[in-house]
Amino acid sequence: MADHYSFSVVLEPQEGGGFTVLVPALPEVVTEGDTEQEALANAEEAIRAILAYRRDQGMTIPADAHPEIRRIIIAA
Repeated sequence: MADHYSFSVVLEPQEGGGFTVLVPALPEVVTEGDTEQEALANAEEAIRAILAYRRDQGMTIPADAHPEIRRIIIAA
């Protein structure tokens, strides 16, 4: 039976179109896609690959991170 994991992701729209996806609990996961659906599907695939790598290397699989987004306004 497979283990189930849940990870928060950060979905960032890009100026030229498409999306970048980051996974705060797994910093090695950074991916993108032309649509939100494609970006999230690519993130799922990348997460599976990192989990498999971590298992194979005897590394721990971290608990989910709960990112909080804040806005900082700076005069420069």
